[in-house]
Amino acid sequence: MLLLAACVVMFLWIASGLTGGRGKLLSVWGTVPTTLLDTQVPWMTQLTELRFARLVTALFIHADWIHLTTNLLFLVIFGVPAERALGAGRFLVLFILGGALANLAGALTLAATNSPIIGSSGAVSSVVGAYLALYPRARLGLVLPLGFFLEFVRVPASLLIGFWAVLQILFTFVGPAFGAVAWWTHITGFIVGIVIALLWKPAIARRARE
Repeated sequence: MLLLAACVVMFLWIASGLTGGRGKLLSVWGTVPTTLLDTQVPWMTQLTELRFARLVTALFIHADWIHLTTNLLFLVIFGVPAERALGAGRFLVLFILGGALANLAGALTLAATNSPIIGSSGAVSSVVGAYLALYPRARLGLVLPLGFFLEFVRVPASLLIGFWAVLQILFTFVGPAFGAVAWWTHITGFIVGIVIALLWKPAIARRARE
């Protein structure tokens, strides 16, 4: 998956130190709410500086290995079947559009924040939402520890995704206690993914028949 490779390559590039300064790169290519939403800057200046493009470039920048691997794990689990149904072109649009709108929502809810919003969490959330809309009756395999044994069970994907969505909503209220995480990017991406997938369902059905 090219998107997965792009995230890994960008992470390694930043970690190598070849970018010059990590903090400067994050502020230039990440979604900084106070910069993105600065009404004192003329629109022409904002356009020439490509400020709104940072809603997209931020998707490929991650803070650490845990941040990266968590997003990529979700991207593989839910993205592979979603891309199979949507096709590569639509899947790319879903990832970029869903992620950009999610970052915009995060910037709006953290309008006074100078710290950059980075990572593909919003885009991955849109993929999870699309997966739920495309495969509402799907089941996912889990390995659960039961006493001294590990048991493989199949659980409805809608149950797990629903639990994940509830956690995102809860963290929008208690999240600040765990650090400055833009939880609204996750919720927005999830909703956008569901809407986009539902709008595309007729076209997906025609594609499957063909």
